Order: sequence, then structure tokens, then C-alpha cells
Amino acid sequence: MRIAVTYEDGQVFQHFGHTEQFKVYEVEDGKVVSSEVIGTEGAGHEALATLLSGKEIDALICGGLGGGAMAALEANGIEVVAGVKGDTDAAVEAYLKGELESTGVNCDHHDHEHGEGHEGGHCGHHGHEESEGGCGGCHGGSEDDAEGCGGCGDSEGGCGGCSGCHGGAPIMEGKNAGKKVSVHYKGTFNDGTQFDASYDRGEPITYICGTGMMIPGFDLAVVNMEKGDIVDVHLTPDQAYGEYNEDYVVVVDADEFPAEEVEKLKIGDRVFLQDGYGRAFPVVVKELADDKITFDGNHEMAGKELNFKIELVDIFD
Repeated sequence: MRIAVTYEDGQVFQHFGHTEQFKVYEVEDGKVVSSEVIGTEGAGHEALATLLSGKEIDALICGGLGGGAMAALEANGIEVVAGVKGDTDAAVEAYLKGELESTGVNCDHHDHEHGEGHEGGHCGHHGHEESEGGCGGCHGGSEDDAEGCGGCGDSEGGCGGCSGCHGGAPIMEGKNAGKKVSVHYKGTFNDGTQFDASYDRGEPITYICGTGMMIPGFDLAVVNMEKGDIVDVHLTPDQAYGEYNEDYVVVVDADEFPAEEVEKLKIGDRVFLQDGYGRAFPVVVKELADDKITFDGNHEMAGKELNFKIELVDIFD
């Protein structure tokens, strides 16, 4: 048996879709016989399910994750134990003793109740990604938007626009709705600059079509494709990550954060805040003052028009 745990500095990292490492445990006869730390290879959210499946992972232990990620993991036959905190070795030992209880889906990034309800503590601190790529993050719109419409982590190896916060019953009509599909894609801006491509990683993404796991325009293109079809689509912001929204910019008192964390912050850093329910969501540090920190919760590609080349590799009935 192989168990993967979202990992950062010996602790269970609290946002599945943004973890940069997993600690993988090899288990025989109910005991850990070896372990290693692996990188995520630039993947995020649902693409991580494909990565873990390729590593022959049987079970995942993590902090928070959304419905789309859960659906992708389950589609790949991976047991998920969510809502776990603390030391990763201790978490695995507790799992093997049957002492861990999963909270299930516990990360809905659409509830950006800016102005109140945000708690200071961060949920993992990642440096600013230089690239706009990766189809990643969350702009915090409605349940038909953003990370819900295509965010796949803040890494450069995103996943073409998968949501992380949906999955389950189809919300679109089409012959592929509700079916597991395997898709290759390349995403570019209008000037031809590539921001992400599964082709570069040599592995298509797998997700449940028509269930909101992808940005609307991407999913709408795939829902009626035939196996082997290749299409080119142009998406306006409302079909992708939505328009830029000033309401998703929040100013927080610096003293709500540990002083040592504030000292490390730089403009452009990506961090995680929590809402009143303890749910983590990614933001970017926009401004730093002596007593205030301004965070921007808009998706990094909010307001942008996107172009995708999409190839439907396979359909799993």
C-alpha cells in the first residue's frame, strides 16, 4: 500500500491543490517500511490526482480540498482522508490504526466574505510565481466562476482550467456530461504567449466532464466532442476566470498575523487566508504598510481572454 500526504516542513500542508510536495509512505503488513518526499511537478488540484495515480497511490491524507479535487481523486481510485493537521508521520500512524476520520470536501473558495469573517492565520506561504500560467488560483466568484471555473493551483503546471471546487452531478448537457474524460490542451493569451500546456508535461488531464470541474468555456467545448477530436476555442473572461473584481481586494490589520510571518512577506507573494469557517483561499500580497496588508483575491487571469487547443484523448464510460 502507498499513502501520500500533502507535505510542508514535516506537517500536513493544509491546501491540497497548492501543495508543492507529498510525502509518500510505503506500507507493508500495516507498517511503514519506507518513505520519500516527492515534488508535485508543477501540477495542481485535479492534475494532482493524475500525478498520484501515476505514482500508484492508494490513499491520500490532506488538509483542505474542494469537490472537484475529491471527484478526480475518487475517479482515480484514491481514498481521501481530509481535514487532517499536524505531523505527517503521526497522521499516517493514526490512519493505519484506524483513528483518522475524514471531513470530506471542506474547501469552498467561493465564500470570499471580504471585510469580515477572515481570520488572520495563513494556510501555507508560497512565494510569488513569476508566471501568470498554471491556470491557477481562485477569483472567488459564484459557483460558476473561477477556481470553480478553472483554477488549478498557482503553479505553472496547472491543468487547463480545472475548478477544484465542483464535481459530481452534471451541470451541463451533452453526450460526455458526467463521463470521465482524458484531455490534452494548450492555453495561450491573445498575443500568442503560452501560459500552460498538458502536452509539455507529456500527460493529459483526467476529469469528470460537464460537472463544473473546468472553466465553463473549456468544459462546454469538451462536452460534445468525439474521441480524437481537436478543437480551438476562444474564451472571453465570463467563459473563463471572470472579470476583475475590486470587491475581492481586502485590507487586513497586520497584527492579525504572526509578526515573524509579516516580516517575511513581500509584494507579489501568494499566501492563504481563512474565512470564518476556517476554509483556506489563495490571495496575493498587493500592498504592505506599517499596520495594514492589502491582499488581492482575484484570480491571476481574471479579466483575460484565453485561447485553448483541446484534444479529447479518451472517454471512459
